[in-house]
Amino acid sequence: MSDVFDLSASKMRDHGMSDVSIAQFRRLYDVWRHEEASSWIREDAVAPLTGVPSFHDVYETIDHDKAVEAFAKTAFLKLNGGLGTSMGLECAKSLLPVRRHKAKQMRFIDIIIGQVLTARARLGVELPLTLMNSFCTSEDTMKVLRHHRKFRQHDVPMEIVQHQEPKIVEATGEPVTWDADPELEWCPPGHGDLFSTIWESGLLDTLEERGFKYLFISNSDNLGARPSRTLAQHFENTGAPFMIEVATRTYADRKGGHIVRDKATGRLMLREMSQVHPDDKADAQNIKKHPYFNTNSIWVRIDALKAKLAEYDGVLPLPVIRNRKTVDPTDPESTPVVQLETAMGAAIGLFDGAICVQVDRMRFLPVKTTDDLFIMRSDRFHLTDSYEMEDGNYIFPNVTLDPRYYKNIHDFNERFPYSIPSLAAANSVTIRGDWTFGRDVVMFSDAILEDNGEPSYVPNGEYVGPQGIEPDDWV
Repeated sequence: MSDVFDLSASKMRDHGMSDVSIAQFRRLYDVWRHEEASSWIREDAVAPLTGVPSFHDVYETIDHDKAVEAFAKTAFLKLNGGLGTSMGLECAKSLLPVRRHKAKQMRFIDIIIGQVLTARARLGVELPLTLMNSFCTSEDTMKVLRHHRKFRQHDVPMEIVQHQEPKIVEATGEPVTWDADPELEWCPPGHGDLFSTIWESGLLDTLEERGFKYLFISNSDNLGARPSRTLAQHFENTGAPFMIEVATRTYADRKGGHIVRDKATGRLMLREMSQVHPDDKADAQNIKKHPYFNTNSIWVRIDALKAKLAEYDGVLPLPVIRNRKTVDPTDPESTPVVQLETAMGAAIGLFDGAICVQVDRMRFLPVKTTDDLFIMRSDRFHLTDSYEMEDGNYIFPNVTLDPRYYKNIHDFNERFPYSIPSLAAANSVTIRGDWTFGRDVVMFSDAILEDNGEPSYVPNGEYVGPQGIEPDDWV
């Protein structure tokens, strides 16, 4: 079997991959080949996570003047490796416009930079920002940072670049070959790759030399994951080596990764749905039994992470996630492959004394699909001068847009040429079929548009409700 793996190792060396990245992939490969049982985290082996302190509890207990001191020792790292291919993007997802602010189009990256600059100016802290880019997102994103009129950073690197690995032919274990598009032969190793990338980059040494003690890590497409002096002080007060922000699960979150406690070790664990045995699915999706989900926003002590990485020579033994796909995701007839990944939050299981803190939805505002973007661009949100995505209650309508016409960002933009309809009075939105929208459309209650079998149009100023386009005599 090692001979088969050597084909992957040789391919990685030929593409300039480092010894650390090859060692990491070897571990994932060996687990995939020999430890199938390890993919399951069984229900009878874990206990639910309960009694997590909330942000509001924490806020009442900390010294807010002292909190700036803890915040001053915090660095900010954003995972920025995604291309947004699920939305048909061909550039870094963080370069996607989210909404306008003072007549200017604001992309994810603009809002992130705005949040950092606001914190620096208001609190007088250094707050270095580092992006973990991929080989696909590095050039475009770094161009934005380098040409930004106000963003400056000299002593801490603005990026580290994550590894890539071969997609594996499921039937043979060999690295896949795809002459039609050789780039499709490669994939990222999941955001758990962050740790070996950090180790290899020397970032932790640089931060320690400059007096930083804490690292706050989050996704670039989660605009709620802002720098927080409150959480920085809470993390310092606890003395914990590792802390995950969790949020209360709703029915819509039942399929997301959640935190449990390992009965054997007493440590916390991240359990993704891909690690749930079919027999345990009902328990795992029971939001009363397992009330918290992982927001993928993480706080870690730099010295603790550095020691843990040294213990494992830069390759943490994280659970392996097996993603079965085709080499060309758009072609179901192309070669079946396995992508081997790890999850960043799974590192919580390696640290004694790791903790969680429960945050509100205002700190969890991810954009994974155009359904999410529909809400973000609507009147439900206001982007403040301090670059906070502000809403009244952060309880959003359920949105289902016909994927045939709205999944791709170019198709989506074409069908909303003026603006997103008003959602202030909407409980849910369902669009079936090909609809294009005029100006000042209002959606209310359980708004629905049915498929007419041909391209259709919602005229300017119309109201859309449970009966489709409705007369406005109810107003």
